[in-house]
Amino acid sequence: MATTRTAHTVWNGGLKEGSGTVSLDSSGIGQYPVTWAARSEEPGGKTSPEELIAAAHSSCFSMALSNGLNGGGTPPTRLTTKADVDFQPGTGITGIHLTVEGDVPGLDESGFVAAAEDAKVNCPVSQALTGTRITLTASLA
Repeated sequence: MATTRTAHTVWNGGLKEGSGTVSLDSSGIGQYPVTWAARSEEPGGKTSPEELIAAAHSSCFSMALSNGLNGGGTPPTRLTTKADVDFQPGTGITGIHLTVEGDVPGLDESGFVAAAEDAKVNCPVSQALTGTRITLTASLA
Protein backbone atom coordinates (compact mmCIF):
# COMPACT_ATOMS: atom_id res chain seq x y z
CA MET A 1 0.00 0.00 0.00
CA ALA A 2 1.41 3.38 -1.01
CA THR A 3 1.44 6.21 1.48
CA THR A 4 1.65 9.98 1.17
CA ARG A 5 3.07 12.23 3.88
CA THR A 6 2.46 15.95 3.86
CA ALA A 7 4.16 19.06 5.21
CA HIS A 8 3.67 22.68 4.29
CA THR A 9 5.47 25.97 4.75
CA VAL A 10 4.11 29.48 5.06
CA TRP A 11 6.78 32.06 4.13
CA ASN A 12 6.49 35.79 4.78
CA GLY A 13 8.70 38.42 3.16
CA GLY A 14 11.79 38.26 1.01
CA LEU A 15 14.48 35.63 1.26
CA LYS A 16 17.02 37.30 3.54
CA GLU A 17 14.72 39.23 5.87
CA GLY A 18 11.72 36.92 5.71
CA SER A 19 10.78 33.94 7.79
CA GLY A 20 8.53 30.94 7.62
CA THR A 21 6.99 28.09 9.51
CA VAL A 22 7.24 24.46 8.41
CA SER A 23 4.30 22.35 9.58
CA LEU A 24 4.47 18.55 9.71
CA ASP A 25 0.89 17.90 8.68
CA SER A 26 0.68 14.11 8.46
CA SER A 27 1.96 13.45 11.96
CA GLY A 28 0.76 16.71 13.48
CA ILE A 29 3.82 16.70 15.73
CA GLY A 30 4.81 20.29 15.27
CA GLN A 31 5.51 23.52 13.52
CA TYR A 32 9.08 24.73 13.15
CA PRO A 33 10.42 28.20 12.32
CA VAL A 34 12.74 28.55 9.33
CA THR A 35 14.80 31.49 8.02
CA TRP A 36 17.54 32.08 5.47
CA ALA A 37 19.95 32.91 8.30
CA ALA A 38 19.18 29.55 9.95
CA ARG A 39 19.99 27.89 6.63
CA SER A 40 23.13 29.79 5.67
CA GLU A 41 24.59 30.85 9.04
CA GLU A 42 23.80 29.63 12.57
CA PRO A 43 20.51 27.84 13.33
CA GLY A 44 19.54 30.09 16.24
CA GLY A 45 16.73 27.77 17.30
CA LYS A 46 15.29 27.47 13.79
CA THR A 47 15.43 24.64 11.28
CA SER A 48 16.39 24.43 7.60
CA PRO A 49 15.60 22.23 4.62
CA GLU A 50 19.00 20.59 5.10
CA GLU A 51 18.28 19.69 8.72
CA LEU A 52 14.96 18.19 7.67
CA ILE A 53 16.73 16.20 4.94
CA ALA A 54 19.28 15.02 7.52
CA ALA A 55 16.46 13.82 9.78
CA ALA A 56 14.76 12.01 6.90
CA HIS A 57 17.98 10.42 5.67
CA SER A 58 19.26 9.25 9.06
CA SER A 59 15.93 7.63 9.93
CA CYS A 60 15.42 6.01 6.51
CA PHE A 61 18.98 4.68 6.43
CA SER A 62 18.60 3.24 9.95
CA MET A 63 15.41 1.44 8.94
CA ALA A 64 16.99 0.07 5.75
CA LEU A 65 20.09 -1.11 7.61
CA SER A 66 18.02 -2.73 10.35
CA ASN A 67 15.95 -4.54 7.73
CA GLY A 68 19.02 -5.73 5.86
CA LEU A 69 20.74 -6.97 9.01
CA ASN A 70 17.60 -8.73 10.16
CA GLY A 71 17.20 -10.37 6.75
CA GLY A 72 20.79 -11.57 7.00
CA GLY A 73 20.12 -13.27 10.32
CA THR A 74 21.93 -10.69 12.48
CA PRO A 75 19.30 -8.30 13.82
CA PRO A 76 20.79 -5.20 15.44
CA THR A 77 20.39 -4.40 19.10
CA ARG A 78 20.97 -0.72 18.38
CA LEU A 79 21.90 1.55 15.47
CA THR A 80 22.88 5.20 15.93
CA THR A 81 22.97 7.15 12.68
CA LYS A 82 23.95 10.77 12.08
CA ALA A 83 23.49 12.54 8.74
CA ASP A 84 25.50 15.68 7.96
CA VAL A 85 24.03 17.62 5.04
CA ASP A 86 26.38 20.26 3.61
CA PHE A 87 24.86 23.40 2.07
CA GLN A 88 26.77 26.09 0.18
CA PRO A 89 24.79 29.28 -0.52
CA GLY A 90 24.78 29.90 -4.25
CA THR A 91 25.61 26.26 -5.01
CA GLY A 92 23.14 24.17 -3.01
CA ILE A 93 23.54 20.87 -1.21
CA THR A 94 27.09 19.69 -1.84
CA GLY A 95 27.08 16.37 -0.03
CA ILE A 96 25.70 14.15 2.69
CA HIS A 97 27.79 12.11 5.09
CA LEU A 98 26.20 9.28 7.05
CA THR A 99 27.88 8.01 10.20
CA VAL A 100 26.49 4.85 11.78
CA GLU A 101 27.54 2.89 14.83
CA GLY A 102 25.90 -0.45 15.43
CA ASP A 103 25.55 -3.02 18.14
CA VAL A 104 24.99 -6.20 16.14
CA PRO A 105 25.67 -9.47 17.97
CA GLY A 106 27.21 -12.14 15.77
CA LEU A 107 28.43 -9.79 13.02
CA ASP A 108 32.00 -8.72 12.36
CA GLU A 109 33.12 -5.25 11.28
CA SER A 110 33.44 -6.10 7.58
CA GLY A 111 29.96 -7.61 7.50
CA PHE A 112 28.54 -4.53 9.19
CA VAL A 113 30.27 -2.16 6.77
CA ALA A 114 28.98 -4.18 3.80
CA ALA A 115 25.41 -4.09 5.14
CA ALA A 116 25.71 -0.33 5.79
CA GLU A 117 26.99 0.29 2.24
CA ASP A 118 24.02 -1.65 0.86
CA ALA A 119 21.58 0.38 3.00
CA LYS A 120 23.26 3.62 1.87
CA VAL A 121 22.59 2.76 -1.77
CA ASN A 122 19.15 1.24 -1.35
CA CYS A 123 17.28 3.27 1.28
CA PRO A 124 14.48 5.25 -0.42
CA VAL A 125 15.84 8.63 0.70
CA SER A 126 19.29 7.82 -0.71
CA GLN A 127 17.62 6.82 -3.95
CA ALA A 128 15.67 10.10 -4.02
CA LEU A 129 18.92 12.01 -3.50
CA THR A 130 20.99 10.29 -6.21
CA GLY A 131 22.10 13.67 -7.58
CA THR A 132 23.99 14.28 -4.32
CA ARG A 133 27.30 12.70 -3.27
CA ILE A 134 26.60 10.46 -0.26
CA THR A 135 29.47 9.10 1.82
CA LEU A 136 29.47 6.72 4.79
CA THR A 137 31.45 5.85 7.89
CA ALA A 138 30.27 2.63 9.58
CA SER A 139 31.59 0.88 12.67
CA LEU A 140 30.50 -1.53 15.36
CA ALA A 141 30.13 -0.27 18.90
